[in-house]
Amino acid sequence: MRIMSGGKKLSVATRPLPRIETLSPEWAEYELIDSGAGRKLERFGVVALVRPEAQAKWSPALGKKVWDAAQGEFVQVARARKGEWKFSRGVPQRWEMRRGDLAFLVQPTPAGHVGVFPDQAGHWDWMSVLIEAAVAERKAPALPSGDSAPKILSLFGYTGLATLACAAAGAEVTHVDASKQAIAWARENQALSKLGERRIRWLIDDALTFVAREVRRGRKYDGLILDPPRFGRGPKGELWKVEEALPTLLRGCRQLLSDAPLFVLLNTYTTVLTRGQTRAEAGQLEAFLQEMLKSLPAEITAGELVSRDRAGREISCSVFARAEMHRV
Repeated sequence: MRIMSGGKKLSVATRPLPRIETLSPEWAEYELIDSGAGRKLERFGVVALVRPEAQAKWSPALGKKVWDAAQGEFVQVARARKGEWKFSRGVPQRWEMRRGDLAFLVQPTPAGHVGVFPDQAGHWDWMSVLIEAAVAERKAPALPSGDSAPKILSLFGYTGLATLACAAAGAEVTHVDASKQAIAWARENQALSKLGERRIRWLIDDALTFVAREVRRGRKYDGLILDPPRFGRGPKGELWKVEEALPTLLRGCRQLLSDAPLFVLLNTYTTVLTRGQTRAEAGQLEAFLQEMLKSLPAEITAGELVSRDRAGREISCSVFARAEMHRV
């Protein structure tokens, strides 16, 4: 991923590479069981699924009998970027999963996704801790009374699990996604998690358009979650290419930060197959946050999120940079 900022390429080659922080949170209902031969075997609740995984160039650690016991497999069509699900025996169209107090629906989609990216749970936990601390601080008797809920903006919010984690921690969240179907799915997850009374704005909109509108309105947020795809389209066909649009988006987002922000999270999914490329991509995201937040006292961490199978082999899921603001 090579991204330009104001016509100038941000380089990470002339400075130390960022510290790589591996976040692989514990799950009770999700497991990367095995991987190898270009595939991965995962358990989502009570259902085991096989999906393609280009990073898994090694041989599977478990035998054919274990793999054949999976209820479904997403098979890619040769020479095409699409595929189809094949189910060996009855699998519900949708089923429920939980992580902590969050409940959500899992559903195999035509793109091979299932509505949850388990590796992201480390980010949910990190944001929840910061929000809970801020709520407690704002409720302190020595402080003026008022709304103690931090305001969080979640862009490219998909099925809403990061949004719901923040809402459960006490935040007021604005959730933006270009997909009507994803917003509907996220609302169902809100109901399943029994968070219907929490303050969440669900908006179908293009991220760049929405941010520009919020800047004009003078809106401010205490936390920003940006989880952009590599490529996509807005609800009105707006073209999104992360290499071209991310610098503009970050400049707009900087204007949305409150006077005492809590955090900024920037995460992008990756298909890189070597650690060297992963580190370089994480470094670029770190450089963007450093440029965006250069006037703020922020501690920035960059790295990757991984999943490990039972044999300890790692699958790199995404790269990220995240900033925690120091209280002054």
